[in-house]
Amino acid sequence: MSEADSPRAAADESWLDRVQWDDRGLVVAVAQEAHSGEILMQAYMNRDALAATAREGFATYWSRSRAKLWRKGESSGHLQAVEEIRLDCDNDAVLLRVRQEGPACHTGRRNCFFQRLEGGAWVEAAPAPDCTEMGE
Repeated sequence: MSEADSPRAAADESWLDRVQWDDRGLVVAVAQEAHSGEILMQAYMNRDALAATAREGFATYWSRSRAKLWRKGESSGHLQAVEEIRLDCDNDAVLLRVRQEGPACHTGRRNCFFQRLEGGAWVEAAPAPDCTEMGE
């Protein structure tokens, strides 16, 4: 990706006006592994989070429970380096194509979508990692 195409190249933030923010000022954001296409996680962004993500090149989200910005991996080291930012056809969902360092899910799994519906019940499709293997 050329520097001109980099998310960090967006100095003029008028592009944020195209996003259809919800009544709380948020937009759904989906993180996808850029090279494999694997869906990693879903979170929310406000205007400041999306602007920071584009400016700095690392995924920054809005924590609804803590009511503050958080950079993915700020405490775990499992950063998401953003290669591309896309907006869907309705302008109400953002796709971040990222290079994920370590697991994306706070449970230690590679992605957050490890529960599968089977016979009317949710079952774990991917076992939780052994915390002793993770050095915890």
